Amino acid sequence: MAFENLSDKLAAAFKKLRSKGKLTESDVKSAMREVRLALLEADVNYKVAKDFSNTLAEKCVGEKVMESLTPAQMVIKIVRDELTALMGGEHTRLKTASRIPTVVLMCGLQGSGKTTHSAKLAKKLKAEGHRPMLVALDIYRPAAIEQLKVVGAAADVPVFEMGTEKPEKIAVKAIKYARDYGHDYVILDTAGRLHIDDDLMGELKRITKAVEVNNILLVIDSMIGQDAVNVAKAFNDLLEIDGVILTKLDGDTRGGAALSVRAVTGKPIIYAGVGEKLDDLDEFHPDRMASRILGMGDMLSLIEKAENELDEKQAEETAKRLAENKFDMNDLLQQFESIKKMGSLKSIMSMLPGMEQKLRDVDIDDRQMLRIEAIIKSMTKKERAKPDIINASRKRRIAAGSGTKVEDVNRLLGQYEQMKKMFKQMNSKSGKRRFGRGMGLPPGFGL
Repeated sequence: MAFENLSDKLAAAFKKLRSKGKLTESDVKSAMREVRLALLEADVNYKVAKDFSNTLAEKCVGEKVMESLTPAQMVIKIVRDELTALMGGEHTRLKTASRIPTVVLMCGLQGSGKTTHSAKLAKKLKAEGHRPMLVALDIYRPAAIEQLKVVGAAADVPVFEMGTEKPEKIAVKAIKYARDYGHDYVILDTAGRLHIDDDLMGELKRITKAVEVNNILLVIDSMIGQDAVNVAKAFNDLLEIDGVILTKLDGDTRGGAALSVRAVTGKPIIYAGVGEKLDDLDEFHPDRMASRILGMGDMLSLIEKAENELDEKQAEETAKRLAENKFDMNDLLQQFESIKKMGSLKSIMSMLPGMEQKLRDVDIDDRQMLRIEAIIKSMTKKERAKPDIINASRKRRIAAGSGTKVEDVNRLLGQYEQMKKMFKQMNSKSGKRRFGRGMGLPPGFGL
């Protein structure tokens, strides 16, 4: 999970502060030393870690903090604000051209995930109502063009290619084609190298001279830590990039690259790759990421995911059925299908405040959801609507049809009955008061 180690270290440092009523200057300085060590262990650039902890120490040892009734909370707020500033402050969006198309050049070292993330970006732009087009400019790597066609087809985005023609010529033709056929975004998938060399930079510069590029995005693997920051600096020095796409951020337990890139290069992280699927590309919001690092969750991103993926009318109908205590297995199946669209259950729950650390050692198997779906789909329409009619022989048939055991069917039916009771309680006056203060997942589902 992203920033796992850093989050643990910071949590331990702040726990010490919370245990004290009043804070002394020595307490704060000791905590800041722990923060610096935590950053260094997270593979944050040494100068960045040193400057960050010095700034924190200056701001935290002030009269306003020391004399506060909740000094520990004020220190945590300052840390959150400074982490946000370190990663760029506000979310940076792509620059748009004054006339179509807006051109995005994707660059990076070989193996960084350029081609896949070109398709991810194209899919994201299409979901936002745009008409993107992918352009194959990697004419050297075997099967590079075919790979782009495959991921382009998966994203349902057209791919423009001219075989092994010179990349700058392909780019010129692609821009003209995009204007003629109304594509408002053109994403140039360029060739990479195993290392930064003159040939690579020369080709990229020729492309930027041949066509007007609005955004040069560097794709780098966050898992390589300090090397990622060094690559970003080298590309920026030679090419003047506009922003960064960090890949594999979901698997980066340290987070050094995310915390150092902006400070070292001056260029923002615009997107983060958070999984292998084409939908797994998130806008990078420094403030939200800072909250997640400090265990405060990311409710805004969760709400946005829900708004993008869930059917509003369907949600209203489900809420109505819940209120009338008419929730059945069809509704439950619908809920599981909706949740799947938002990502893995663990990633969704980790956005809830305080949940990321609690889920650290919990094995949430998304295959459990698939098993539940299989059981429900093996039921007849009548059984889904009235689960209480499911007797022993029906259970055996459902288990055989879903490839599960009768015990699994019994468990699901038991959980369903618990849910019904819970929703019934919620709809009572006393229940509304009790559950209004916060409700967890239905018992047994996923945890």
